[in-house]
Amino acid sequence: MADLTETSLSSEELLNGKLLHVYRDEVRLPDGRSAAREWIDHPGAVAIVPIFEDGATVLVRQFRFPAGRTFLEVPAGKFDSDNESPEDVGRRELKEETGIRADTLTHVGAFYPCIGYSNEVIHVCIARGLTQGDMELTDDEFIEPVRLPFTEAVARARNGTLSDMKTITALNRVHYVLEQADANF
Repeated sequence: MADLTETSLSSEELLNGKLLHVYRDEVRLPDGRSAAREWIDHPGAVAIVPIFEDGATVLVRQFRFPAGRTFLEVPAGKFDSDNESPEDVGRRELKEETGIRADTLTHVGAFYPCIGYSNEVIHVCIARGLTQGDMELTDDEFIEPVRLPFTEAVARARNGTLSDMKTITALNRVHYVLEQADANF
């Protein structure tokens, strides 16, 4: 197999934002030539799929400014520091966005949603042993939790009703993990 690695020769920070940092790097290509690569540094995130004892889940409705529309999504949030685990972030974000506390969070994988221009990694966790409480939104968050059967959420992910990629991926990953767990009994 050929070595396809590109090596950074220089890097210029174009934007130092609150969430994102944008860079333009000059890279050495595998054949020795050089090229420019623009990319976004993202702290990473966790997508949580809560599963209630009755087989329901909770998605959240929220407006997403870049897309200019409201989406139905799995609860999710970003890492606030390097020493947080996906489970720590998942517990915090689930409580903030839905008011739900989870006895257990199980990490079931991770994926890169935008490999062409970002290093963002989204971890996926299943939340179980759920207790409903009060949401803890920040003053600039407007979110509406929506409870529905998990099987319906998965069907919506597969039939195109849901269009947020992290939600589609997280629901399908969790569905697969739960199917495998049932097959082993």
